[in-house]
Amino acid sequence: GSCLIYKQDVLAARFTPLAGDISSDQMNELFNELSKMEWKEPVTWNYIWELISENSKYIEHDFQNFFYDKDNYFETETGITVLNPYNIWLGEGCSIMPGVIIDATEGPVIIDEGAKIMANAVIMGPVYIGKNSTIKVGAKIYEGTSIGPVCKVGGEVEESIFQAYSNKQHDGFLGHSYLGEWINIGADTNNSDLRNDYGQVPLYFYPKKKKIDTGCQFVGAVIGDHSKTGINCTINTGTVIGVGCNVVGSDMIMNHVRSFHWGFMKTLIEHEIGKFIDTATAVKKRRKLGFSEAEKELYSKIHKSVFALK
Repeated sequence: GSCLIYKQDVLAARFTPLAGDISSDQMNELFNELSKMEWKEPVTWNYIWELISENSKYIEHDFQNFFYDKDNYFETETGITVLNPYNIWLGEGCSIMPGVIIDATEGPVIIDEGAKIMANAVIMGPVYIGKNSTIKVGAKIYEGTSIGPVCKVGGEVEESIFQAYSNKQHDGFLGHSYLGEWINIGADTNNSDLRNDYGQVPLYFYPKKKKIDTGCQFVGAVIGDHSKTGINCTINTGTVIGVGCNVVGSDMIMNHVRSFHWGFMKTLIEHEIGKFIDTATAVKKRRKLGFSEAEKELYSKIHKSVFALK
């Protein structure tokens, strides 16, 4: 196998994996055996908020360099309003219901294979909707948003990124946010992405274990894998929610919620790793997927690191 490096940092790797799950120790051994190729001038991001702020740019880049020449299954249908159709790409097996508005005036709209856009949804590019994702009835999907694959999204979403299998099915606003995998946002959960004083937003940064200035005026929430919010939750500007959290109640969610914490914001308690694994296994089973030994090892290590000082 081989790996791509920049100043001794590994950017990407390609190799034939061992049979079964690979532990972190085995992964380190594999990297040592890979041939090295250096990339002299890569485009790199050091902070997660850079992905949010540059997402629109790279949706347009991908449309021109990847999707534009692929087979396009887009056809104008009765009951669907389309602006700038040459800036729209649909994959095979997509379903678009009556009343949908697709506005690609300000940037491309990419709706990947098997996605379903339900009635009266509005999509304003640049936007990417991943394979087999569903946009719910009356949803408003604004520019700079990437969704999927296999997500269900409703309400109002602006300049946000969803990784796979994450759901925000109901009403509520999500802006300038980054969601990992297997997240569920409860009905009428809203987040703020702008301070009332219009100042730059600080955000908790794990490597330094403290907040740092993002240099951005708009930053919403960063939410880790397998985390959930209850109904009617409010998330403050520049909030980080870790892995395996479940935050409920009327108290504003703010600053940094440490991984594997559950309950009301003012009285969060530890979520035991065994119970977390049981829940995550049940969630993935609904999608006919298993919770692997590698995942158990990963989340167990994160849990131990969070509660190491107890």
